[in-house]
Amino acid sequence: MKVITKKIDKRELKKLVDEGFKDMAKYAVDIEQKRIAIGGELHADGEQLLLESGSEQKDIWGANYYPGRGESACIEYTSLINIRPSQGNNSMEIINKDLQKKIKEITFELIGKGEGL
Repeated sequence: MKVITKKIDKRELKKLVDEGFKDMAKYAVDIEQKRIAIGGELHADGEQLLLESGSEQKDIWGANYYPGRGESACIEYTSLINIRPSQGNNSMEIINKDLQKKIKEITFELIGKGEGL
C-alpha cells in the first residue's frame, strides 16, 4: 500500500492489483488534498495511512479501481468506510453525485481512466 500524489506508473499499478484481488485495487481518496492510498486488503488501512499523514476523516472516502473496464465502469464507489450518517451517507456506496465526481476526477488524474494493464 502506498500514498500517491502524482500519476502512478502502470507497472506499479499492475503490481498492486496482482498482489491484491487480481482484478482490482482498493483505495482511499482524500478529496481535499487530492491524494490516494492504494493497495492492501482493506479501505480502512488506506484511510489510516492518510490520517497518519495529515488527512482529515471527513475528507477520506473509499472506492475500488478496476483496470480494463473503461472510463464508465472502472470505479466502484463502495466501502465500509463510506458509511457516514453524519455526512449524509448511510450506506457503503457513495450516493452523492458531486462527491462521486470529485473522486472520479482524482482517480483519473492519479490512477487512470480504466485502461488495461
